[in-house]
Amino acid sequence: MTTNNPPKIRSIDDLRSPAGRLEAVLNSGRADAPYAVLVCHPHPMGGGTMHNKVVYHAMKTFASFGLPVLRFNFRGVGLSEGSFDHARGEEDDARAALDWLDRNLGLPILSAGFSFGSYVNLRASCGDQRVKGILALGLPGLVEGRSYTYEFLAQCTQPKLFVSGDHDQFGAREVVESAVASAAEPKRLVWIEGAEHFFQGIPASPGPKLDRMQQTIAQWLQEHFGLTQ
Repeated sequence: MTTNNPPKIRSIDDLRSPAGRLEAVLNSGRADAPYAVLVCHPHPMGGGTMHNKVVYHAMKTFASFGLPVLRFNFRGVGLSEGSFDHARGEEDDARAALDWLDRNLGLPILSAGFSFGSYVNLRASCGDQRVKGILALGLPGLVEGRSYTYEFLAQCTQPKLFVSGDHDQFGAREVVESAVASAAEPKRLVWIEGAEHFFQGIPASPGPKLDRMQQTIAQWLQEHFGLTQ
């Protein structure tokens, strides 16, 4: 998804969490943008950064609506200070990013995350009255010995969109469906057919599915928030 006037990108130098300075970039949106957006990246120990392909494509979708989008590296990733903290500190990083958006842009926030980033973002955003909608891409279940649980979603009353590949090797259907079933309304779960965790194709359905992921996000933004591209 593209826009006629691609958003300008600038480095952010004053985003800090308890771990120290966090490397971040902001895609500037329209002057009349109704929301600001935060996107969180996948697991640092698996090579996740703010430049991850899924994160980038999610950002492009939000930006196609003229929304400013903040991406950042969790502590210990890239130029971000600190060290990996098993989601606890990363949750503080996400909250610091939400605070930065609120302080600098003063807009209602839509927040998103992919994989580990979706878990961390849900933890940070649920119950935060500044966050008006939450997107979870590739919700993880059991990943390389790490187990993610979602009991807290029962009290998460913001609108939520869950998008996963129907062949996600790190988010089994029963785990994702159970997590979503336990979540408070409003919520929506969309399975991308023929996609694995990274929204790439499977042997029976080759080719990337990132465009389908983007279409699903765009439809949610149009239907639930009245946004137009």
